[in-house]
Amino acid sequence: MKEVVFTEKAPRPIGPYSQGVLAGGRLLFVSGQIPIDPSTGELIKGSIEKQAEMAIKNFLAVVEAAGGSPENVVKVTVYIKDIGLYSRFNGVYEKYFSASKPARAVVEVSDLPKGVDVEIEGVAIL
Repeated sequence: MKEVVFTEKAPRPIGPYSQGVLAGGRLLFVSGQIPIDPSTGELIKGSIEKQAEMAIKNFLAVVEAAGGSPENVVKVTVYIKDIGLYSRFNGVYEKYFSASKPARAVVEVSDLPKGVDVEIEGVAIL
């Protein structure tokens, strides 16, 4: 059993995918979220901190739309264009995942959709 998760509090998909998919009523797969302001559709540019903040908020909006919270997130994958920004990214990430730290991988990539510096995807158990 599979259910598509959609919320206006996260950006509309920019391709043929869902914001999230709930499998078996408990396992939530959240698609990669980039720093797009869902209220305006505008790309957030600037510092890694600003971009990370928006991408994390978008990621968590999908989790919350499925009935979860940051505590339900069990795995996060972060794609970042410059691994040198790792510690600055972590400064933002810790604000959202300090109480319940999911497993995580951070991968440096050569490019991301719309030229952003960070994309976040993951899995939650509800």
